[in-house]
Amino acid sequence: VARRAAAVMEDSCQALCRSLATQSAVQQEGPDISQSVLYSSLMGLLLVADNEQEASLTLGSGRVGIHNVGNTCFLNAVLQCLSHTLPLRDHCLRQRYLQDMGTRKPPELMNAFSQVLSDLWAPEGSTAVHPGRFYTLFRESVPNFNTYSQQDAQEFLRFLLDRLHSEVNRHSPSSAPSPALTESKHTQLRVEDRAAHLWNRYLERDNSRIVELFSGQLRSSLCCSVCGHQSTTFDVFCDLSLPIPKRSVSGGIVSLKDCLELFSQEEALDSENAPMCDRCGRCTESTKKLSVQRFPRIIVLHLKRFAASRFSISKSTVSVSFPLRHLDLGQYGAQGTGRVLYNLYAVCNHSGTVNMGHYTAYCLEQAGWYCYNDSRVSPASESQLQSNQAYLLFYEMDSCDRKQ
Repeated sequence: VARRAAAVMEDSCQALCRSLATQSAVQQEGPDISQSVLYSSLMGLLLVADNEQEASLTLGSGRVGIHNVGNTCFLNAVLQCLSHTLPLRDHCLRQRYLQDMGTRKPPELMNAFSQVLSDLWAPEGSTAVHPGRFYTLFRESVPNFNTYSQQDAQEFLRFLLDRLHSEVNRHSPSSAPSPALTESKHTQLRVEDRAAHLWNRYLERDNSRIVELFSGQLRSSLCCSVCGHQSTTFDVFCDLSLPIPKRSVSGGIVSLKDCLELFSQEEALDSENAPMCDRCGRCTESTKKLSVQRFPRIIVLHLKRFAASRFSISKSTVSVSFPLRHLDLGQYGAQGTGRVLYNLYAVCNHSGTVNMGHYTAYCLEQAGWYCYNDSRVSPASESQLQSNQAYLLFYEMDSCDRKQ
């Protein structure tokens, strides 16, 4: 209930803040309006109104399955995880994306996606819903999925979020960001200021509820081993792909911490794989380290179970333990990042082999965890979540000491 109320209030606050900022020329200090003084001031004013809105949104239990329409377990599992992403669910059920789209073109895929969510959360719905129209529109939108063969859940999630965002982007396709800084001005800025500048330019082109929830900023730091020159680049991400070690450093079961440590550890690059050093003027041996510059509200951690070699694809069946509550990712952020806590609310699983696999989902309800296996829904214990089948972990931010 608390997660649902928070999601509704934040939706209302952000919409009103954007409206006031546009009408009154209010300038945000950062790209996240939820961290602004304006947002905080409006929270109390909107409390009563949002409680009334919450009462008007009548929901069922959400414990509804999805029919498999031909090797679509990957789609069903991801849809269930997104259905339990409450701020996204409420945004879609209220069709708030229609209020601030940057184009007049009907958002057909988003409407079909929202209809699936509406069917899943209907007060007196069936035991399972049919995703036919949504799947048809998605396959038309993404030709890579225009077959009935088994697909990868992570790839589907990425393509889906990208297409949904494209339809409801608050900026029109013709809108252009502010001019980029010159090379000299860019290098004069502090790293944190460069990151903020690039993030703001990104939001000038791409801004939607999808971005607000799932997009973060990744920082890549390079250091030339010859001259010591350091360079930093930034990229937007919607999930983090974590390598799975064969064994834990502690000697016990492999943990999510082991995967995160491997992801963020400094990597040595030889001259053939390293980029050109600006100071040396050639490709040199260097070191590379990844960290999170900006944490998203929803972070999807992808456990890289599949590895492609020259002739085949293999799957890792190593069990990875992960916390359900208070996962602290602060140590994997930029220097000076405080505690950044996340709580687990959904897991997408892959069982079987590369060629004969099946996807299911575990999702957190008010009454506890439930297993979603296509059209079948059954209770699940917390211990069932910990297995060698976990593939995508969906976490929602609980608190963050560092303002972004």
